Amino acid sequence: MFKSLKITCDEATTICDKNQYGEASFLELFKLNIHFISCKICALYTKQNIKLTKLYKGYASNCKSHKQCISEAEKEKMKKALEEMN
Repeated sequence: MFKSLKITCDEATTICDKNQYGEASFLELFKLNIHFISCKICALYTKQNIKLTKLYKGYASNCKSHKQCISEAEKEKMKKALEEMN
């Protein structure tokens, strides 16, 4: 039974990415959390992925009307915000 709950790191990152868009099933999320017990690297990947998504959504909300919307100053501001999150 437990063999069916075991996933590879590759599958874990795929589930993480699916979860980011609300497409992961309950069983996939359960498998992902089981995987986190033995793999701290995937847990860190998921944590960083969530942070980047939140950061991007905050800055990307007004980009639809601009062809190039992030200036160098804004990039630096984003870098500082990322560093503060860690």
